[in-house]
Amino acid sequence: MAQQPEPVQQAVDHVSTGEAVAFWILGPLALAGALGMLFARNAVHSALWLVLTMLSLGVLYMVQQAPFLGFVQIIVYTGAIMMLFLFVLMLVGRDSSDSVVEVLRGQRFAATVLGIGFAALVVGALFHSLTDVQPVGLVQQNTQNGGNIANIGSQLFTTWLFPFELTSALLITAAVGAMVLAFSQKTREAKKTQKELVEERFRGDRPGSLPGPGVFATANSVATPALLPDGSVAKESLSAIIETTAKESFDSDVAEVSGTGRQADAHALKGESS
Repeated sequence: MAQQPEPVQQAVDHVSTGEAVAFWILGPLALAGALGMLFARNAVHSALWLVLTMLSLGVLYMVQQAPFLGFVQIIVYTGAIMMLFLFVLMLVGRDSSDSVVEVLRGQRFAATVLGIGFAALVVGALFHSLTDVQPVGLVQQNTQNGGNIANIGSQLFTTWLFPFELTSALLITAAVGAMVLAFSQKTREAKKTQKELVEERFRGDRPGSLPGPGVFATANSVATPALLPDGSVAKESLSAIIETTAKESFDSDVAEVSGTGRQADAHALKGESS
């Protein structure tokens, strides 16, 4: 007589209503985050969309009896790895645009072929998982050989040690590459030294600084020009903002400051003599 599965095994392997509800809520959220990451124009926004996908996957792991993987997904990947991604983006520059010129001839055709091949592999693996793979549950992994965490650690540092270290090397390479790119960009766009700025100023038309508005003026208005030592108006002191105003509207102000306009009458404020 065949051995009947234990009630615990049947209950654990059966997809409950709560698991189904969690899947149909978190699945579309994870898919929306993945699509947002692909189609976002801003690199920082793309990384934030990826955070949504990782959070959804972490909760799905917890629902599927894998609490350790769920917490690792949220704490390590969503917290540490995504912060590393944002750190790299900030170093390279989120506003820097990529060149659309092909550096390697035929790279677009090769990328298209590889993309189609990868999509075919993903569809084939998904179809195989839906038709040929039978669920076995996690009761054995959670109850034997020290439980879920001990079994994951054993598999991670024995069977999957090389992929684990390879992933670490890729992340470190990405960080170092971003630092090199940022350093080379700063080197190309180095600021001018004080000596270069002084030489550039004295080789120009005006070695001194521009006169500020309101100097030796009778008002604090930016429209009031400064006066030169000979009493004439310094045109450089006029603000560029007021250039849009008609010049005739400032004639009276210029004449008053330069002393060429109508002078105040000393008897203007006195009443007429009787």
